[in-house]
Amino acid sequence: MESIQNRINAFIKLGTFLSQFSVEKIKKIDGIEHNELFFDGFLHQIKIAQEKNSWFTKENILFSLNSLSKSLNKSDLEHFTKDISSKNKTSKKVAIVMAGNIPLVGFHDFLSVLLSGHSVIVKQSSNDKHLLPFLAKYLEYVDVDFKGKITFTEEKLTNFDAVIATGSDNTARYFEYYFKNKPNIIRKSRNSVAVITGKETEEDFIKLADDVFQYFGLGCRSVSKLYVPKDYNFDAFFNGMYAKKDIINNAKYANNYDYNKAVYLMSLFDLLENGFLMIKEDESYSSPIATIFYEYYDNEIDLKIKLHQDKDKIQCIVAKDFIENEVAFGQTQHPKLTDFADGINTLEFLANI
Repeated sequence: MESIQNRINAFIKLGTFLSQFSVEKIKKIDGIEHNELFFDGFLHQIKIAQEKNSWFTKENILFSLNSLSKSLNKSDLEHFTKDISSKNKTSKKVAIVMAGNIPLVGFHDFLSVLLSGHSVIVKQSSNDKHLLPFLAKYLEYVDVDFKGKITFTEEKLTNFDAVIATGSDNTARYFEYYFKNKPNIIRKSRNSVAVITGKETEEDFIKLADDVFQYFGLGCRSVSKLYVPKDYNFDAFFNGMYAKKDIINNAKYANNYDYNKAVYLMSLFDLLENGFLMIKEDESYSSPIATIFYEYYDNEIDLKIKLHQDKDKIQCIVAKDFIENEVAFGQTQHPKLTDFADGINTLEFLANI
């Protein structure tokens, strides 16, 4: 019987392997297990992932790898798995239907299933299918017990015991119907919001720019909506956003910016913009690329009630001493292993299937 500690050790080694790929530099480090087999090959996969999806810039892929590398350490993994029973439970087959909005967005589910001792059947998004199979191969090399426990498929899912599926609100309806007879976690679209009180510093807004622009705002942890006090002056906000002005040099982002700006202007919407970001008053949570929606609030208590009522639509609330479970400015894209998507404890779900 292969132990939970062996599985943790394999992911620690994967974290060490990934530590060679950071935004600052890519550097081959001596003494990393199986590096001669995997280092150059992974560089090649990063290149292919960029070519296949122009939202997956080298910087965004490396940022994602770096974040994973930091969380795959002994103390975080042992804390994360402390409630996993080491008793000899029957291994089940868990299917994961992954989204493809940001690089390796489905990794946390993949990690959770394998650490729980189950087998995984992965159905990847066509937008993000080059990185994870390679990392799975690395895991099989560092721990042979993973061999035969990891399957990737492009076919219709069959022969599985439970499923974790992530998609849009539209695909979620299909998932709910299709997987209704299996234990499941079905994740829908979510967005993140920031609450501005007027007490923020210049530094807070510079950090908020990371929450807004990382992955071009495509992640569910990306801030797409602001709540601001009545008659708020947006100058300090725009000053902070200016730190990310070079984003407009990305052709795909620039095209979206131009297109959305034209649509808004033709519709005679009131807009504030700075050459690479538009803000528009709107009650929705999900804003188009290069746009942030905002809404005014009159008093904090009403806003807290509203945010609580809409909690199923919100992934993170960025704020400073405003509400419980808030995320600090600049931290939305640095989740801990215990920051479960949608607040659903995946490990608990996997323990009870």
